[in-house]
This record gives sequence, C-alpha cells and structure tokens, in this order.
Amino acid sequence: MTLELFWFVLIGVLFTGYFVLEGFDFGVGMLMPILGKGSDKRRRAVLNTIGPVWDGNEVWLITAAGAMFAAFPEWYASLFSGFYLALLLLLVALILRICAIEYRGKINDPQWRAWCDIGIGVGSWIPALAWGWLFANMVRGVPLNEKKQIVGSVWDLLSPYALLGGLATGILFALHGAVFLVLKTGGEVREDAQRTARLLLIPTVLIVGAFGLWTQLAYGTGWTWAALGAAVFGLVVTGAANAVGRDGWAFVGTTLTVIAATVLIVGSMYPNVLPSTIDPAFHLTIDNASSTPYTLKVMSWAAVIATPVVLIYQGWTYWVFRQRIRVEQIPAPIGLPLSKD
Repeated sequence: MTLELFWFVLIGVLFTGYFVLEGFDFGVGMLMPILGKGSDKRRRAVLNTIGPVWDGNEVWLITAAGAMFAAFPEWYASLFSGFYLALLLLLVALILRICAIEYRGKINDPQWRAWCDIGIGVGSWIPALAWGWLFANMVRGVPLNEKKQIVGSVWDLLSPYALLGGLATGILFALHGAVFLVLKTGGEVREDAQRTARLLLIPTVLIVGAFGLWTQLAYGTGWTWAALGAAVFGLVVTGAANAVGRDGWAFVGTTLTVIAATVLIVGSMYPNVLPSTIDPAFHLTIDNASSTPYTLKVMSWAAVIATPVVLIYQGWTYWVFRQRIRVEQIPAPIGLPLSKD
C-alpha cells in the first residue's frame, strides 16, 4: 500500500468515525423537540444522553480536516474554496449547536431554554443534511477547471443526486439517534424513542437504499456492492432488533449502515478525491493532490503512535457513561435567573 492510498483510507476512516459518533449526536438534537415534548426534564434527559460525549465526537471531524489539509493540500484547497459558503454555513450551525448545548442550563428561564432548543435543532439538522450533499458532490464531481478551482454556479451543486444524498444522511442520522436514545434512556422516553425508530425505519430504507443504489450503479465498482449490501443488512438488523427490544443490536445495525454507507461513498470516489465534470484531465486524484512522500511518512508515524491512545481514551469515556438515563433522575435546574429582578 502506498502512502497516498494509506492516507486516503485513513481520512475515510476518520470521517466514518465522525459519522458514526456525531451521527447519533445529530439525531438526538433533531429528535429532541419530539421526544422531549411535555416537560423540560424530558428534554434534559434526552440531551444528557450525549452530554458527556458530544464534544469528544467532534474531534473526529477536526482530525479528518487536519489530515486532509496535511496529506492532500490540493484537495483541501479546492474543496474549501469551492464550497466556502456552504462550509461556512455548516460551521456556523455547528457553533450554534455547541453554544446552545453548553449554555442551555446556565440560565434558569423557560424562554432562554426554548431558544437554546431551537439552536440545538437547527445546529443538528443543517449538518445532518449538508454532509450527505457535500459527499454526494464529491462522488458525482464538480466543475473543476485546469487551475483546480471550482467554477460555475450554485445550481451545479444542487443536482438531484446531491440533494438525495442530503436526505439520505439526514434521515439515517435521525434513525441512528432514535436507536441511540432507545439504548441510553429508560421509561417513557425509551418507549417513545422506540416507536419513533419504527416510524423512521421504512422511509430510511427507501431513501438510503435509493441513494446507495444510485451511487453503486453510477459510480461504484465491483467490490462496493458488498458495502451496499452491508448497509441494507444493517437496517434489517435494526428493524428486527428494535421490534423485539434488543437495543444493543439495533444500535449495532444503524452503526453498520453508517459505516457501510461511508465505505460505499469513499470507495466510489477512489482513486479520485475530487472529480471534474468539465474534463477528466482535471480530476484531483490521490496522486496529484497529495503532499510530498517525506511529509506523508512523518505523518504516518505520528498517526500510528497517537491514534491508539485517542481510541482507548474515548472508549473509556463511553464505558464510564454507559448507564441509562431516566427522567426521574434529572434534578431541578440550578441555572442563574435571566434578570436580576
């Protein structure tokens, strides 16, 4: 395996980890208005399921973007300049979500919490939809010219395939979040989350299946059929396990689907990292977009040493906070009053 291929695979692994872990975070935020309806304690119970882990999950995105910048600077430069406004919107949504989660409990006021809940919802829906749209465009290709610059209008990036990709990640993350809430909560919240997962299952199968099949037929290779099959199998496992109350297996099923879908997308891109719809000669590939061999070699040693440490630490965090959360366990709010009166 060449160093270029190694780093392409590693970046794919980093985005896979991000989508698996941050995917259920987004799903929890997307479903919070539904599953938290009725009382503030219910909303806090829902939010507390991701409270100890959501910020650690976002590290995967920072690492993936950093690895892309260092290993494939041409890819990073073309992508971030061509999708500047879209990525800025995504970043603003993530910041809004972070601030809303962090500051929701600081002020003990219903209106303050309502605005924070809106921020959590908006900051979860926008990235959930945007990531599928972005990666679908990277698979389909963009109007990339000979200067490695994305040209054309925004309509070039709003193809039916790209929009379907956004819907696919949006509904898949919602299902992933619902199944995670079934696993992490008890009582009425768990029962409602279980019903929500059942309602989301069929639309998820149809939308994710349609996007996966389109990806495979238009851009996939022989081996990526296995990834498509694994994604569908994961949804079957989720449906069957959720129906009989096997919460852990249901979560394994959505996790498998997220992993397989990411493998399908990344595998369909290879050996390109950013195809050009103008001329195949303008494609950015793992070879012409990569850093020097020396840079990749130094980075590889750093990755081999640091990655196991990060994985062990994050795994330990999930083990410590593995207990279910019930509404009865949520204490009274202790935030400061909104006004001094």
